[in-house]
Amino acid sequence: MKSPIPDYLHVVLENARPIEDGKPASYIDTLARADTSRLAVALATVDGKLYSAGDDQVEFSIQSISKAFVYAIAIEDAGLEKVLEKIGVEPSGDAFNQLSLERGTHRPMNPMINAGAITAHSLVISPTATAEERTDRILKIFSRLAGRQLHVDEEVYEAELKDADRNMGIGYMLKAAGILTCDPREAVKGYIRQCSINVNVRDLAMMAATLSNAGVHPITGESIIPQWSVRQVLSVMTTCGMYDAAGDWVSNIGIPAKSGVAGGIIGALPGQVGIAAFSPRLDDRGNSVRAVAMCQQLSRDMGLHMMDVSQIASSTVRTAVATIVAGQSDPHNANCNREVVIFSLRGAVRFAGAERLTRAVARELGVPDPQDPGSGAYIDACAVVFSFRDVFSLNQVSQRIIREDIYRLIADGKNVIVIDPSGVLKSDPERQGPHPCIVKTEAEARDQIGGVGCQAVFKADNW
Repeated sequence: MKSPIPDYLHVVLENARPIEDGKPASYIDTLARADTSRLAVALATVDGKLYSAGDDQVEFSIQSISKAFVYAIAIEDAGLEKVLEKIGVEPSGDAFNQLSLERGTHRPMNPMINAGAITAHSLVISPTATAEERTDRILKIFSRLAGRQLHVDEEVYEAELKDADRNMGIGYMLKAAGILTCDPREAVKGYIRQCSINVNVRDLAMMAATLSNAGVHPITGESIIPQWSVRQVLSVMTTCGMYDAAGDWVSNIGIPAKSGVAGGIIGALPGQVGIAAFSPRLDDRGNSVRAVAMCQQLSRDMGLHMMDVSQIASSTVRTAVATIVAGQSDPHNANCNREVVIFSLRGAVRFAGAERLTRAVARELGVPDPQDPGSGAYIDACAVVFSFRDVFSLNQVSQRIIREDIYRLIADGKNVIVIDPSGVLKSDPERQGPHPCIVKTEAEARDQIGGVGCQAVFKADNW
């Protein structure tokens, strides 16, 4: 069967094509001459599948989309504390090239406006590095993110440098405020050079998907951006990535995003997908009109809005009870004719799912509560089974909560069996004392509880 997703992307593309609003960026010669008929969209999943439609091989300069990734590099090179001393995280409400600093601290308001981006560039490697050294580091990381060797468009770089008076003014303003310690001309030249790196929508979708995948490249499996840095970047993209259109974007589309004046837009929905769209016509805020329209349709049709509550935590956990029936090899096993409680989880489990599991465990195995009929019904169960067979992932907080559930049950004298064929539950090497028995199949779990060949008869459900 042919996947319907490429056909759907073509529909999204053609729905946006008739839009004639906006015009290319006029203040950069090469961008002003852009072919406005160009149109492309791409989508990359966190497990490495890439779909695209339209002019998906056409290259254009990354421009301000680079700000999100260079911010991540600055955090890695200088440390988050140092970066936050130099760059704020508040929406500015101003144009991206505004000559303004935060009152009191003299910091740029955020890393997505030019003042913040120039500062972030100056923190790559070290304040003493040259523009060429910083660009080389940025280009290498961008190439790893895209999955191919990228290059600087020298024509775009020269055109932007020729008319860089405003950015140079921002650089000198930052130097006077004590934010820049390097030569402001070097910082501005390096910043312009990073913006002149050429990409296509397939590159950008994969770069965005790497952010969505906690900094791990979906195809190569390489960890390129630390997870804690990804969280910082996505947070700032959500509130500041679309400049003074951020509020409209979050309410209508609801995906952390960043735009560039060459006409590109990326969106990174954590744990799900990276998207990219391209068309050179810009609105008054510097965002591609057609690309915004395509992202809006993708969000609406595919349920990508990050505030869309489409899954409820109560559906994550299933509880079943079975009685162990002896097998021929061990007919007098002490657990025969006794009850086992099985807690099964499904999907990508986060705090809400782990909390729901904890609540179920406490209710079924805790002290009976007169105000909750049925609570404590299986306090004398001979074994407790946690099945992660259908679990895709456990995030850090769910790992901690579930491990604590297990160790508390063991401390209470319970026999705990974990079915974990994919190894999603990580062990705690610092934990002292007994650990649960971990198996890969239901048959192995039954053998551990009632002896080889025993069976489980369920009161309801199947195991």
